[in-house]
Amino acid sequence: MSRPDTERDPWRAPVIVAQIPDGGLHRELEASVAERQAMAEVAGLREILSAHASFDVVPKSGGRVQVTGLVRGRIGQTCVVTLDPIESEIEEEVDLMFAPEAEARRLADLIEEGQDDEAPPEVADPPEPITGGIIDLGRLATDVLFLAIDPYPRKEGAVFEAEVIAPDPEDHPFAMLKALQDKKKGQ
Repeated sequence: MSRPDTERDPWRAPVIVAQIPDGGLHRELEASVAERQAMAEVAGLREILSAHASFDVVPKSGGRVQVTGLVRGRIGQTCVVTLDPIESEIEEEVDLMFAPEAEARRLADLIEEGQDDEAPPEVADPPEPITGGIIDLGRLATDVLFLAIDPYPRKEGAVFEAEVIAPDPEDHPFAMLKALQDKKKGQ
């Protein structure tokens, strides 16, 4: 078994699919200070003040697993207009289907080819692959949090106003020709 890449996946909470009870399970996750610092570094954020996830993990037919829940976080960024530090709240719902790797690839190919009538009706998007018999809820929560980040955060009421400089009537591409022409007329 390979070692987890904690640089790429700083928040880990693996669930072994074979150990999920028939009735499913519920998981509450809270990222530690170290995990939040590592996540902020990966995302290029000033800081992640909190990261919490609440998931229900339910087995389905064919080895598939449905994960539903909510990811919440508070992140610190820098306003792109004022360069002031700002904080943003993130709250994203999750409803994903996971399937064994081979099945996930097969369904993704069918959906891509437009033959999704073979895919189960509750699978509108291709399922996420179950890798090594594990679903990492921490990585899922991190991905959801990262996808919800505003890449151009603005402080409340901040408006970018470009400096408008009136063009100089003598500054145009043919100004040199006009100067030569005027000089010639003056001779």
